[in-house]
Amino acid sequence: MSLDLEALETSFDVVAPRGAGLVQVFFTRLFAAAPAVEELFAGTDLPRQRVMLLRTLVLLRKALHDLDAIVPALRALGARHVAYGARPEHYPVVADVLIAAMAEVAGAAWEPRYERAWSAALAVVSGAMLEGAKTAKEDAAA
Repeated sequence: MSLDLEALETSFDVVAPRGAGLVQVFFTRLFAAAPAVEELFAGTDLPRQRVMLLRTLVLLRKALHDLDAIVPALRALGARHVAYGARPEHYPVVADVLIAAMAEVAGAAWEPRYERAWSAALAVVSGAMLEGAKTAKEDAAA
């Protein structure tokens, strides 16, 4: 799959200065779109989760030209998310909510091509994470 790197980089650079606002909007939208997901964050340090999400997005931005380099980290992340209660059906919701949050934070600077680019990139990210989650479940069952 070919990613629109220019659109990904440009759109990320638009929202990055508003990173704290982005993660706040993301979690607000996520809990509204999927209230059951909020239970997965019970007992967690939500401000820390926000920082971790932002760091992951920055890592993704830095790795756009070589996503294969971060696939092992994404698989490990997916494996960890199994223990948190994340399920495969959560991934598309998270991707849609993240894109909507980015669009909200970017405002008038957001372009339709950014949504298409992020949908494609997050499909790659989700795919790697789901591979890691599947492996973790198989290992736990063995």
